[in-house]
Amino acid sequence: MSSFTLQGRFIDEAALADIRALLLRQPPLSRRQLSLQLCGLWNWRTEAGQLKDMAARCLLRKLEQRALIQLPAIRKLPFGARPGLRLPSTTALALEFAPPDPIHSSLAELAPVSLSIVQEKSDRRLFGQLLQGHHYLGWNRPVGESIAYWARDRCGRLLALCLWGAPAWKVAPRDQWIGWSAPARAAGLKYLANNQRFLILPWVRVAQLGSHLLGQMQRRIRSDWQQKYHHDLYLLESFVQMDRFQATVYRAANWTCVGQTQGRSRQDRFHRLELARKSIWMFALQPQFREYLYEPIAHPARNDPHLGRYLCPNTHF
Repeated sequence: MSSFTLQGRFIDEAALADIRALLLRQPPLSRRQLSLQLCGLWNWRTEAGQLKDMAARCLLRKLEQRALIQLPAIRKLPFGARPGLRLPSTTALALEFAPPDPIHSSLAELAPVSLSIVQEKSDRRLFGQLLQGHHYLGWNRPVGESIAYWARDRCGRLLALCLWGAPAWKVAPRDQWIGWSAPARAAGLKYLANNQRFLILPWVRVAQLGSHLLGQMQRRIRSDWQQKYHHDLYLLESFVQMDRFQATVYRAANWTCVGQTQGRSRQDRFHRLELARKSIWMFALQPQFREYLYEPIAHPARNDPHLGRYLCPNTHF
């Protein structure tokens, strides 16, 4: 078997032997137990010391898809897939969470608009329900590092939701714009965050709200990320479906368009799937991000010596 990389992990025969040994344990492990045991065996942790349970579970599913392992049957279905349990419809959500009248105001009339991190279990459930009911991509629980925000006006009314999570593994225009080699990308991806969902609730009509909220998040996400995950962020990315949106809020918030996707999924190894093309937008949280990515010795506070091997002096911001 040839070796390969999944979820940022190098997979060879020795790694597969570790996983297969766990699968043979008696009594049999559940999928969650299996992912936790694997994280412990490999010491696979976030910078905050937490086991990367969801990343391990995703890796195991991908190995099963490649017919390299056989996972145990699912014992507990995810919340949204449980029989007889349906997420609220768009209408039901609007009736429950919208104000009696639509919010058609100027931004100044709603100010100050405040952001807060979604933390409590009940709040996370509501966050997922609102995205499922109102976002065209629906809702899937994020894998890996993520931070969710929601925005309220001065009266406490909910206006918008935004989710930031793991960046795309490989995107040629983005990687060329940064100046990354494959090893440098593998080491540096954790310093990027992807705008996975951004939803202004459908009953909210407020000019310039989207770019205002993006600006707020751009100013605070580095410190929020450092507090939660104990490492910095240098770049933000977003993918905007071109046949649906014009990326107006990203333009207004000073993001840079660096190209377009090819309209293929990363699972499409034979180039048979045709997906909607997306424009690729980037925002630099640190103006010298290339220097920080490629010259960590000059910035010891980052405490990551591995990127020092990937010096790339001929790129310019």
